[in-house]
Amino acid sequence: MMRRWASAIVSVVLLTSGAAVLAPATALGAPNCPAPPPPVKVAQIGGSALEGLAVDDRGRLYTTDILTGRVYRIDGPGQPAYPIATVPGGGGALAWMPDGTLLVGYGADPRVLVGDIVKAAGIVRLDVETLAVTPFAAGLSAANGLAVTKDGTVYATNDFGSLIGQVLPDGTVNPAWAVFPSANGAVLDNTDSYLYVSRTFVNPGVSRIPIANPSAPESILDLRGLEALSAPDGLTLDSAGRPVVPMNVRGEIVRIDAPGATCVLGGGIPTSSVLVYGRGDQGFSSGRLFRAGFDGAVYEIPGGST
Repeated sequence: MMRRWASAIVSVVLLTSGAAVLAPATALGAPNCPAPPPPVKVAQIGGSALEGLAVDDRGRLYTTDILTGRVYRIDGPGQPAYPIATVPGGGGALAWMPDGTLLVGYGADPRVLVGDIVKAAGIVRLDVETLAVTPFAAGLSAANGLAVTKDGTVYATNDFGSLIGQVLPDGTVNPAWAVFPSANGAVLDNTDSYLYVSRTFVNPGVSRIPIANPSAPESILDLRGLEALSAPDGLTLDSAGRPVVPMNVRGEIVRIDAPGATCVLGGGIPTSSVLVYGRGDQGFSSGRLFRAGFDGAVYEIPGGST
């Protein structure tokens, strides 16, 4: 979240330190990576700064605007976006519940700077068919990243804070499930064993956190030197379980093939905030990688297709 109010804050946060990492510094470039095809713009929402991204099993794409709190739906590449809901405060991350309803984080606004103290963020549940919005959880530090296990346990991150929250299936909220500075995007592996997070401002890179032992995070990418200004953001996993992460400032989409080994899948699109793979056999379909950003645009990343 770097639109308007955050630009001055970023320079301060980049001077802080403290995230736990285990791997040595690595570079983004990989000499054996083929040159990626250019990204293709497939949607534009004027005046917006897009933060969350999700696709349903009918290939419809959903995204959130941190400026207005609106949730938009786009039925296919090249189709118009239209608002279907509004959440209190800045619209944050999106994630699917096992029952097919969509979780929408809120509080992606200046409150994240004191989120660990005031815990003013929360999550609502959106029925994408009826458009009914109901409360789901409150008292979180933020919901910049959301990930949901198969049993309905939810994890929520704050890139400007240090707390990762947990919401259990019975609704119990633990705002401090893990202490991990600047965790941003969040995605679970297919066995719900690890929560992958990008580290945006503090000790930038990517880590995976064992669900069974959140105090023992494992770094799989560390950014040093000028690369530390890349601001990794809302990541996803490809069909092989490899993390794919947008570098917000650098404008690159990077796949982590192994700890310390990366491949650039696309570039030239700064302010990239979040990635998602498509679903279904139409619209934003399965196997295709899509990016949203603070420029209000959605791009397809052909180099990331699986």
